[in-house]
Amino acid sequence: MADRLYLDHAATTPMLPVAIAAMTDGMAHWANPSSPHAEGRAARAALEGARGCIAAVYGWSGEVILTSGASEALAIGLGRSVAERRVISAVEHDAAIRVAAEAAVIAVDASGLIDPTSLDAALGISGRPVVAIQWANSETGVRQPIAALAVTIHAAGGLLLVDAAQMPAGADPAVAEHADFVAISAHKRGGPPGIGALLVRDLATLLPTGGQERGYRPGTENLPAALGFAAALEAPEDLEKMAVLRAKLDDAIARSGGVVVAEGASRHPAIGSYRLPGLAAATQLIRFDMAGIAVSAGSACSSGSMKPSHVLGAMGWSVEASREVVRVSFGRGTNEADIDRFIAEWRGVSRSARAFAA
Repeated sequence: MADRLYLDHAATTPMLPVAIAAMTDGMAHWANPSSPHAEGRAARAALEGARGCIAAVYGWSGEVILTSGASEALAIGLGRSVAERRVISAVEHDAAIRVAAEAAVIAVDASGLIDPTSLDAALGISGRPVVAIQWANSETGVRQPIAALAVTIHAAGGLLLVDAAQMPAGADPAVAEHADFVAISAHKRGGPPGIGALLVRDLATLLPTGGQERGYRPGTENLPAALGFAAALEAPEDLEKMAVLRAKLDDAIARSGGVVVAEGASRHPAIGSYRLPGLAAATQLIRFDMAGIAVSAGSACSSGSMKPSHVLGAMGWSVEASREVVRVSFGRGTNEADIDRFIAEWRGVSRSARAFAA
């Protein structure tokens, strides 16, 4: 696998060595953190140290509820907030859609940005809402203006839940400043799978349940994973470098006859979606995989899913066009040579598609 190029970091990022080491060390804290004896107290101290680190890295001054991942964090925030109703944008992750199937839906424009008129209409319905908005869409990378949206939502008496699973820690101080709830994920940031957190501004806005996590979650805490999560977050991410690499990729694909999805919108520095007209995404994925390059396509961050994209559909794309889109996403270890390799393969696939069409 050494010669393979992994460009699917938005789905999951390989665990960092520091995270693996922290988890290994955490195995020594085998006791239940809720036990009152010395072993339990030592485990509790380690757990609270990890919790404090997670809060500090995200600049969060509220509470941190450890979860099994961002999906559970979204379910808690949407399902157990004191709000009377739920509102989500049309481009939210499948996890938010599943838990809030009856929610009012905010439309987006052709760039994937929330439509202010639609937001006002959703907020104008009676009853206090909790509003779920992705910081950056996991499929297109389009970023929402969190600070401006928070002002509107709070003015209407609503609570703002930001899905920040794709947000590098500290990338946007507006999230820590304005959000009421924030869902985060370890395995998107080089930490272990199976752990995440819900950051909560005020526990009074959340209904308790269960015996763990201050009464807001059942089950025994996963201490080794929490330590791995904290360790991964402390490893820096070079966002400026990522933005330069994605800009190079955007330019090369546009010059090769491809379409850059939401090209004019503010986007995640490491996520890009691209359409190759005339060639199905499934065929592209096979070609790239045979060339030793892992990318993804389909709905949200379900890399194995080839169903039509509800995100692109909400942006006005036809089903046919959306089936020709692949997503490229990279992480800490991605370099310029990797991007050059992908561009070269993309051009080869593009030439094949044009020859076939002719």
